[in-house]
Amino acid sequence: MHQKKIFLSHNHKDKPVVEPIALRLRDIFGEANVFYDSWSIKPGDSIIEKMDKGLTDPDFVFFFMSENSARSEMVRLEWQNALFQQTRGECKIIPVRLDLEKVPAILSQTLYIDMRTNGMEATITQIVNVVQGNATFNPGFSGFSNLLVEITHETEKQVNLDIVASHYFEPTANFLILSENNEDEISGGLPEHGVSRSSFNRGIVLPSGERSNALLIASMSGGVAPKIPLKIELNWRPGAKKSLRGVLHQIGRDEWRSLPINRRASRS
Repeated sequence: MHQKKIFLSHNHKDKPVVEPIALRLRDIFGEANVFYDSWSIKPGDSIIEKMDKGLTDPDFVFFFMSENSARSEMVRLEWQNALFQQTRGECKIIPVRLDLEKVPAILSQTLYIDMRTNGMEATITQIVNVVQGNATFNPGFSGFSNLLVEITHETEKQVNLDIVASHYFEPTANFLILSENNEDEISGGLPEHGVSRSSFNRGIVLPSGERSNALLIASMSGGVAPKIPLKIELNWRPGAKKSLRGVLHQIGRDEWRSLPINRRASRS
């Protein structure tokens, strides 16, 4: 039985995202069948020769599209080589969108896996389904959220939140704190995260169609990484009734996603 050969084309700066996928594919299909440079290229090997060999006869090339890979000449050569082989029926190239806003024009007519929208687990499931020849994909992790909110401290006039990344780095750290409070009743910021900005938005339309006031809090000095939570401090004016309806994370220019909230702290 022919063992499917998989080539993972990516930029080295995206390894924190790509490596967990590579490890899962190795567990399923075997290390010899998954070309991932960290184990496929040994010390002393010629990188060009090994990459050329890896691209000689793959059945599937998964091209991880990101802002980093878009600027990488090596990655560009890899997927262009694979695209040429695909036109001859020798392999199949499947783009996987990480954080890239615009898909390269030559790939725009190709169906791609959207990790940026669907998350890590759904992406791995889709990749496995493609390799195993399962034509239909039914997301088993459609509710997956890489980010979640933990309430770590709460008093009558203050709430401290940790925004936690469970699997991979989130480059955008823009959040809407939904509240019934007015602008003069609530304030917030990032006490431990460098430069930030905040602004109040009245009556925004939520994905559900409802309207809510919201406090925008955005980090200007980086995103959210696993094991390094983003800490938000919210404060209410004396006499104001505290209201926290939810937290939204920006995933696109005009796209926001509701985050699950976990309460670690007891009220005091």
